[in-house]
Amino acid sequence: MLDAAAALLNACRARRWRLATAESCTGGLIAATLTAIAGASDVVDRGFVTYSNDAKQQVLGVPDTTLAEHGAISEPVARAMAQGALARSRADLAIAVTGIAGPGGGSPDKPVGLVCFGLAQLGKPLHSERVIFAGDRTEIRQAAVAHALAMLRART
Repeated sequence: MLDAAAALLNACRARRWRLATAESCTGGLIAATLTAIAGASDVVDRGFVTYSNDAKQQVLGVPDTTLAEHGAISEPVARAMAQGALARSRADLAIAVTGIAGPGGGSPDKPVGLVCFGLAQLGKPLHSERVIFAGDRTEIRQAAVAHALAMLRART
């Protein structure tokens, strides 16, 4: 995963882009993966860990109506998180992740392993994806980090 992070950092560096992360179920693992690489500070602007709904609202500006209508684990919330991270940073590109890493907390509509991703980029439409990962809590979180890095890399 460090190779993917390094490739992303190099691609952003070449474009003089900065990144921001907004993380819930990954608890800062995306930012940690990026900043495990020496010199990441010229690309990584900041990371937000907004685990609670209150934090999503207060820190990222996710509307309470979006949370009420769709729930925290949804593409609309992931998009709002990414948009909030972009607006509250000096980044050109922001990724957001919200999901159910388990082992509990799932439902038929939102099973354990469901992760929603939001991507915001200056001058581009918001993008989101919904993926269901298999595995235990650690495997789901690691898969979400890898997917987030791939989404970011696809934009660079």
